[in-house]
Amino acid sequence: MDLTAFVDDLVYEPTQTESRGLDLTVDSILRVTESGRVDFGGGELDKAETEPVETEKRDPDDDYGWWELSAGVYLIEYNETLSVPEGMTLVLQTRDAVRTRGAFHPTLHLGTGESLDPVPLTVGAGGIKIKENARLSTVLAD
Repeated sequence: MDLTAFVDDLVYEPTQTESRGLDLTVDSILRVTESGRVDFGGGELDKAETEPVETEKRDPDDDYGWWELSAGVYLIEYNETLSVPEGMTLVLQTRDAVRTRGAFHPTLHLGTGESLDPVPLTVGAGGIKIKENARLSTVLAD
């Protein structure tokens, strides 16, 4: 199945489509600075306050910087947007290359009309370095 029909704003399609699904790339990483609220009925929902985690370039001539994340939970935002077709479910999972380096996010099942909000990324005790536009997640058709 050609998943590119359901994803906009690809960074570089040939690389993002070389695996068994379609890879999504990180646009920004956010740190939660103040708690949000969740209640039973939904009338008192409040988003958590966040701030962007800054990147650092290894060399001033580099085009892209790196996030150096210590252990904890962050929110990731993607460059790409999804449009889930009627009657279909797309599955978002952590790429193996990320998981085997000590970080992961929950597997999400996205149905028609659902948007891809910021996704929590859990980083293990050793931390992780992530380059801007790195492929962190894979989308598969369910």
